Amino acid sequence: MDSAEVVACDSRKPHAVCIPFPVQSHIKAMLKFSKLLHQKGFSITFVNTEFNHNRLLRSTSPDHHHFLSTGFSDNHFCFETIPDGLPPSDPNSTQDTVSLCDSTMKNFSAPFLHLLVKIHNSAKEAGSGVVSPVTCLVADGFMSFAVGSAAQQLGIPLVKFFPIAACGLMGFKQYRPLLEKGFIPLKDESSLTNDFLDILVDWVPEMKGVRLRDLPSFWRITDSHDLLFNFCMQIAEKAFDASAVVIQSFDALERDILDALSSTHPNLYAIGPLQLLLNRLPKDPLKPIQYSLWKEETECPKWLNSHKPNSVIYVNFGSITVFTPQQMVEFGWGLANSSHPFFWVIRPDLIIGESACLPPEFLTETKERSLIASWCPQEDVLNHPSIGGFLTHCGWNSIIESLSCGVPMLCYPFFAEQQTNCRFVCNEWDVGLEIDNDVKRDQVENLVRELMEKEKGKKMRIKAMEWKKLAEEATGTQGSSSINFDNLVSQVLLPTN
Repeated sequence: MDSAEVVACDSRKPHAVCIPFPVQSHIKAMLKFSKLLHQKGFSITFVNTEFNHNRLLRSTSPDHHHFLSTGFSDNHFCFETIPDGLPPSDPNSTQDTVSLCDSTMKNFSAPFLHLLVKIHNSAKEAGSGVVSPVTCLVADGFMSFAVGSAAQQLGIPLVKFFPIAACGLMGFKQYRPLLEKGFIPLKDESSLTNDFLDILVDWVPEMKGVRLRDLPSFWRITDSHDLLFNFCMQIAEKAFDASAVVIQSFDALERDILDALSSTHPNLYAIGPLQLLLNRLPKDPLKPIQYSLWKEETECPKWLNSHKPNSVIYVNFGSITVFTPQQMVEFGWGLANSSHPFFWVIRPDLIIGESACLPPEFLTETKERSLIASWCPQEDVLNHPSIGGFLTHCGWNSIIESLSCGVPMLCYPFFAEQQTNCRFVCNEWDVGLEIDNDVKRDQVENLVRELMEKEKGKKMRIKAMEWKKLAEEATGTQGSSSINFDNLVSQVLLPTN
């Protein structure tokens, strides 16, 4: 085949524009999904905010910066940026969640549509030959306000990609019923008694045993105009206004809830765990495109190699969670008093209003059996044989990565649907133990010992390995996630003419 024929073939490649919600976990998941589409023959334009793309550049080796460039090269994967409409902030910290949600509603739609039309039209210009016009839009489900009617204006399919669990989405879908049933708005915060929080959500049979306290946390409002509450309620109500909806999960894990959602919305595809699908690819020319907005420290493998199998507790509270200094100290001494080795990721912005630091006596006490890092390649850590448990904030990326690696969990949910995830981890999937919201060192110590030493921990480890096997089956050649992905591509995303 000569070069002219190659260009002709390339110009007919399907072209997906992918846009995540602009936070670390959503970017990571969307990048993985975009890589899977790329392996199916799609040209990819990945749209970051200018703020996050600069962070991605800083965290990536300069040798690999050409992979993050704008404009298509031979690999047919490129990046574009739009402004986020927010004032300047610390370039190494996560932006405020409320401000981001507000800005995606008010400031993203016009620049995104302008960019999308520019990409589409430039590809249509005679002689461009590098990439085809845009054939589909893959938007984070939490970017509904930003993408607006863009796909409709271009006459292309829109796929909404939710990097959360089906149980999380189902939880958000209960916000409207909470209003209609009179549970909210609360008179005041004193209404949040244990008796009230323990009321069962009995109108959703697929979420058996779920209580009000287990629903995504933004419902706990005293003002019905609360921004985060209304943002998430509308996102859930608009969730299926698309050609297809993808949830980062797999059929065996959430069968009842997926069936319930599919019964009224048949355009639903459970596709995950994404990393296991990527692991099955014969080659990954995009491997240098990493997912982290922080520079990852690299000394952890050597330290983990020095420990026995299943002996280390890994601690990471994700990219958004923030602690008070007292919470930090309670977790620290709980870990120290457990006598187990631990690897703790402590972001520079983990502590509210100040840099993260632990008392000198804690560092002295634990220096022989602890490693503290600012960020790390989490999936490599979870896959390491020395890891025996994961103390997590219950973000969905962390949970599905832990399940993929067969690692049981200690759960300290912080906000959003993390409470819902925690409920399913501990009560439905039997791979976790929950830490009380009012964290105390004695409970942390006891639960670490329970997980790492005792019979309940052994049972959870066996169950986690069973889920790992089911995740691997789902992403096998004839597995449910692989079939769902193939069907999404062939039935929804590929051009019909």
